[in-house]
Amino acid sequence: MTANALRTHDRPAAPGGASPTGSPGQSSMPTTVIQPAHGWEAVNLGEIWSYRELLYFLTWRDVKVRYKQTAIGAGWAVLQPFLTMVVFSIIFGRLVGVPSEGVPYPVFAYAALLPWTFFATAVNRSGTSLVNDANLISKVYFPRLVVPIAAVLAQMVDFLVAFTILVGMMLFYGIVPGAALLTLPFFVVLAFMTALGVGLWLSTLNVRYRDVAHVVPFLTQFWLFLTPVAYPSSIIPERWRLLYGLNPMAGVVEGFRWALLGQETAPGGVIVASTAVVLTILIGGLLYFRRAEDRFADEV
Repeated sequence: MTANALRTHDRPAAPGGASPTGSPGQSSMPTTVIQPAHGWEAVNLGEIWSYRELLYFLTWRDVKVRYKQTAIGAGWAVLQPFLTMVVFSIIFGRLVGVPSEGVPYPVFAYAALLPWTFFATAVNRSGTSLVNDANLISKVYFPRLVVPIAAVLAQMVDFLVAFTILVGMMLFYGIVPGAALLTLPFFVVLAFMTALGVGLWLSTLNVRYRDVAHVVPFLTQFWLFLTPVAYPSSIIPERWRLLYGLNPMAGVVEGFRWALLGQETAPGGVIVASTAVVLTILIGGLLYFRRAEDRFADEV
């Protein structure tokens, strides 16, 4: 336990071999008093690293529990974005005729559904993670930040499995990405930061207000239609593009398409605005989570 997370001090033994409580004949062992830290303290990344094994086991537990006793196992990670892509392709691609910027609409939609499905699932899992692990939080000390991080990391497994389908679709349609592919890790990290930042806010609020668990599915569904998943952001009027970029997932989705589908024009303004919003949400979420962390064991 580090001094940043907890403050500890030892009480000296009582004179004459007695215990600190004054009982004679007992061993004079020092007493360690553990007190929670207070205030807006910075997140101790060193402490998170020291609990990396716990982070690994919590992540792996979430993955195994989700697919335990399922018939197709990790295939569920593929079915959700794939079937959604099929529905979008029929409704928006054929019936409505939404433009796909010269890319076959199934690939256009799936390239956006990949980061979106990761984000929506990670927010849903991390938003309820503290309450779901109430028994662990109320009995054992460890950095509480490990819990929502593990919930988001567990969704990366689904993301990697579903990504293989996108690779197959790109090969089928003969789509070869360009040099922009080198920026893909940045957009993966940006998606992770977005999911973690929103998850920190929701998980902290959910400890005190359990209504949050009911709001999250509606929030992600509403957010989906504000994000250029089924349509390109190019249909947004130019004067609204910067404001539209304040949606952090707009930059993530547009960045994924640009990096993977070989589109010539980089969505620079949208990505810059979205990155700034993501950093604001994440830093604010970390500070809010840190301040409320002392109450988790009592309220959860």
